[in-house]
Parts: sequence; structure tokens; C-alpha cells
Amino acid sequence: MSSRIARAVLAIGLALVLPSSIAAAEPVAAPTGASLPVITPTPQQLQANGRAVRVPAEVAVISGAGADRASQDLVRTTLEAAGAREIRTSGRAALTVVLGTIDDPVVAAALEKAGGERPADLAPEGYSLAGRAYGGGGVFALAGNDDDGVYYAAQTFRQLAEHRRIAAVSVVDHPLMALRGSIEGFYGAPWSHADRLDQLAFYGDVKANTYIYTPKDDVYLREKWREAYPPEELGRLKELIDAAAYHHVQFTYALSPGLSICYSDPADLRSLTGKLGSLYEQGARSFYIALDDISYTEWNCAADEQKYGAPGREAAGHAQADLLNAVQRDYLDTLDGTKALQMVPTEYADVQDSPYKKVLRETLDERIVVQWTGTDVVPPAISVADARQAAQVWGRKVFLWDNYPVNDYGQTTGRLLLAPYDKREAGLHEALGGIVLNPMNQAAPSKVALFGGASFAWNDQDYDPERTWRAAADYLAGGDDVTARALLAFFDTQHLAPTFGEHAWQPQAPVLRGVLDEFRAAWQEPKQRKAALRELRPYVDLLAAAPARIRAGVDDPAFIAQTEPWLDALQLWGQSLQATVDGLAAGEAGDSADAHFARAAESAEQASAIRTIPGTTRPQGPIKVADGVLDTFIAQAPALLSTG
Repeated sequence: MSSRIARAVLAIGLALVLPSSIAAAEPVAAPTGASLPVITPTPQQLQANGRAVRVPAEVAVISGAGADRASQDLVRTTLEAAGAREIRTSGRAALTVVLGTIDDPVVAAALEKAGGERPADLAPEGYSLAGRAYGGGGVFALAGNDDDGVYYAAQTFRQLAEHRRIAAVSVVDHPLMALRGSIEGFYGAPWSHADRLDQLAFYGDVKANTYIYTPKDDVYLREKWREAYPPEELGRLKELIDAAAYHHVQFTYALSPGLSICYSDPADLRSLTGKLGSLYEQGARSFYIALDDISYTEWNCAADEQKYGAPGREAAGHAQADLLNAVQRDYLDTLDGTKALQMVPTEYADVQDSPYKKVLRETLDERIVVQWTGTDVVPPAISVADARQAAQVWGRKVFLWDNYPVNDYGQTTGRLLLAPYDKREAGLHEALGGIVLNPMNQAAPSKVALFGGASFAWNDQDYDPERTWRAAADYLAGGDDVTARALLAFFDTQHLAPTFGEHAWQPQAPVLRGVLDEFRAAWQEPKQRKAALRELRPYVDLLAAAPARIRAGVDDPAFIAQTEPWLDALQLWGQSLQATVDGLAAGEAGDSADAHFARAAESAEQASAIRTIPGTTRPQGPIKVADGVLDTFIAQAPALLSTG
């Protein structure tokens, strides 16, 4: 098509969707010093594009090719939340929003009028979004490379909108990693069906596209892997598959046959593919074989020893490669629409070569995706060099199974893991196939880390852990600043992130520790003590009030229910800290501090007696709240009155 014809097509498209008052108008400039909105994940390109667009009562939303129901629904709810009362799907209005794929002429015309860019090489799942104000209205264009890109443009559009205003920007964006999301792979109570549906909606919000279903305590995945799901269970899985598709998430079904499979038995292979087939019939197109947490020091059947020899690393590699290659080549390749098989090996942590890894590297179908947990089961950090070494060992880019914020092992007893997603090196997108986080038994609080993991996988080059942590709090708070501040104070008391060893990779309560350290330093100067108490008091009161503020301000019943014992304990610890500060103030004024310190000790004792909710996290035990920081200060505070 010649450039003249192309311009004519765009002009016709523009006339179809925009009123003449906008089509012929000049854009409105932004006020001097206007700031850019915060978008998470951080876009690859984000520029201001003039004054914010006012949302009138009537808005036109024009949907082109690639704008599916989820994208249309999201744009509609965004506009309604911003104040629109009537949304037309045809005709013209002062504010017009056009969404669809970037090669749709009407979408392209709107993108040009909105001042957006049209990259020649927009990546899969990528999009170009632009909005401009014209007089009393404006135009927004949400142009995706594909239907996923349209949906992600709509998710960015959601973050631009406030009451009666939508920020005018130009965005060009795409993910740096192809696979981003979570793997429900922990031990202990699996998530409820409601939890999973809620998680899938959340993944759409944060532009995560992968959910791997493999809870260790689903008996039909492991102990009873050969048996068909009961109809009601299969129906629930079908609902998850459909919900995932709506939110542009790939539902991956992971089967774990390793505890009992006979690799050389054709009947077991038929049982395995039959089980996968039952999920294929429900709409699943992505499959996974989990061979983690099993032994290769013995076979499950005599026939395997006859075929592969004595059990051991090399023999296990041959048996597993034969199984996985058969599933890929003889089964999945015969079905329409299936993705490449994924797997987690028995040796899933470290970067050391072994006879087992060598066999898989040399014989496993090159399309099969291999998962890896890093340099340890729970690694303190992951570098680009680590990932490149893993790729050499496995003969392909690996897919990271990141065991954070999972809390199913002894060192996590009594803990929620709410520190920001961190210690993963920028540039990992060049060395990894993707990242999924293994979350906690508590689904709703896991969103804090998952928010960060999705943001990192989308754009690790511009990832800021603290900024994204604050964005997660704002998301849970529904934009309420007071609630977000309370959440951040709560997250800080659950900041410790342990490993399987003695040393944590994230410290406990760094903000609170800093506040208390500053107070201790000031207390050493008698003339500064009254001022130090005044400066300490606001944060102490924030901690004590945080549970009530969170319960009132977080519109997520699951988050409140799943954090209940931690909120109860924090309230008591906060009251203990308040009483401790009262005691210090009384002692500094020359009055008796005994009653205050006694009240502090009583509240601390009550807090220490609170335990995890029975039947949830696998290691049950007493709730931990800023342990080693808060309890230490309260215990040592009376001695401060005798110093100086």
C-alpha cells in the first residue's frame, strides 16, 4: 500500500470514530511541572502527552480486531470508576477510547491522533497506548500487537485513570520474559477454589501470564495420579482453565507421577497421557511433568532395572528422558494447540554438572522446558552468571521456579513472607525463559511478592523493589494512602525471608529497626530524650493502629482472614510498644514506670501465645512479628532508664 493510500485509509478511520471537534482540534499541552503516573510493571517507554483528559458523562468505546471481552470489560469498568455514566459502543462522544490490534485501520488512526508511536517491530504481548486532551474531551488509543497486547494496554489504561481524569501519556511496552507468574507447588493445605479464581484475576492485573497448577497435596496429582478426577473436581478445573483464559493467563497442568511410575511400562504411559487428555478436553493446552522430590536410589518396578540397569543418577536420567520425550513427541505433538512440555527435574537446584544432568542435556527433546530453582532450593540471590551456568548445564535456557514467598519449611514457621521481591539481578531476561514464584499457603498475602515477581519478569531492567512494594500496598489498599501506609508497616514486621540454612536473605523489620536504632542513639544524650520520645511516638502509634486500619481499608476478605493471627499479634505487640514508650516517658519525667512496663510485658506475653491457623501452613507454630527487633527492644527498654 502506498503512503498516500495509507494516509487516506487512516483519515477515513479517524472520521469514523472521532467527532469533528476533536478530529480537527489541536492537543492541549500539560501544565508546567506535571509528573508522570506510576505504572507497574514499569513500561519500556513512558512519556507525558499533554494535559490530563477529563472524563465526561458520555464516552464512546470503539472496539476493533483483537479486543476481546476481557479487554472491553476492563476499559468499561475503568471509565465507570472514573466517572463515566453512559458508555456508547457506536457513535461519537467528547472522549473516545479505541482499542484493538495495531494493524486495524481505525485503531491506527486513533493512535496517530492520540500522539502515539507505531513501532515496526512490536514484540509479542506488546502494545502502544496514547491519549491526548482536545478541548473538553480527548482520544485514547489502546493498540496491541496481539489480543494479549490489547489486554495489557487496557491494564495500563486502568492505572492512568482517577476520578474524572485520565493521565495523557504515550506508552510503548512489551514484556522482557515470555513466562511470568506463579506455580502453586507448595506442601500443606492447597488453595481453595475461590483463592485460585481470585489469583487468576490478580495475575491479569499485574500482567502475569502463567499459572502452574501442582499443589503437592492434591492426591490426584501425586499419590493417585493414575486415577481420573471425580466429575466435580474436573468441573472446578474446567472453571479455572476458563477463568485463566479470560484473564490472559496460561493454565498449566502439572502431573507428578514419580513416586510410583514404572517408566518402562506402556500402561503407565497410557495412564499418564490419559490423565493429561482429561484436562485437554477441558481446554488445557499447557502441560508439565513434575519429577521433583523423588528418589532415584531405587526403582518402582523390576522392569525398570531390567531396562535401565541399577538405580542411580545416569539411569534415572535415561528413564525420565524416555518418558518426557514420549509425552512430547508421541502425544502432545498429535494434538492441536498444545504448548511445549514443561518439567522440573529431580536435580532442580544448583549449577553443578552430574551424570543425571548430562543425560537429560544430551537426550531430552530440545523443545521441552526445564525448571530450575536457582543455586539452592531457596537461593539468597540469583545472578545472570548463575542462570547462564544453568543454561550450559541443561543445554537450554532454564525456566526459574523461585521458592519465594513459599512458607512450607521449618525456618518459615509462624511467618508470612512479605518482603519485596529482590536480590534477582537485572538482565536475567537474557538468560532465563521466564520466572514463576512459588507462593505461600496464604494466597491473598502472597500477592505482595507476586506483584514484584510479575513486575521483575516484565521489565527487570527498570525494576525497583521498594517502589513496587509500595505499589503492591497501594493495590491492596485500593488507592487509600492511610491504608497503604498501615500495610507497609505490617509488611515490615514480616520482612524476614529465610533460606534452608541459618542465614536469611532478607532481614527482619528493617524500617522498624532503623527507627528504634535512631531512638537508642538519641537516648544516649539526656537532653535529647524528650525529643526522641516525641519522634518515636508516631511510628509506634502507626504500628498499634495498623491492624484496625487494614481491616477497615483492605477490600479483600481473604487477605483479612488469612492474615488474622498476624494482625491480632501485631495489635498486641503494638500496644506493648506503646506501653513501653509510656514507661520510658514516665521514667524520664521522674515518675514510676513499673505499671507501664508491666502492661507492656502482659501484652507481649499475649501476643507470643497466638499461633498459626490450624490446617493451613504445614509447619504450625507461634506467630512471629518483627522478632529479634520488636521483642528485643521491649525487653531491653527498662534498662534504658538506668543509663546516663
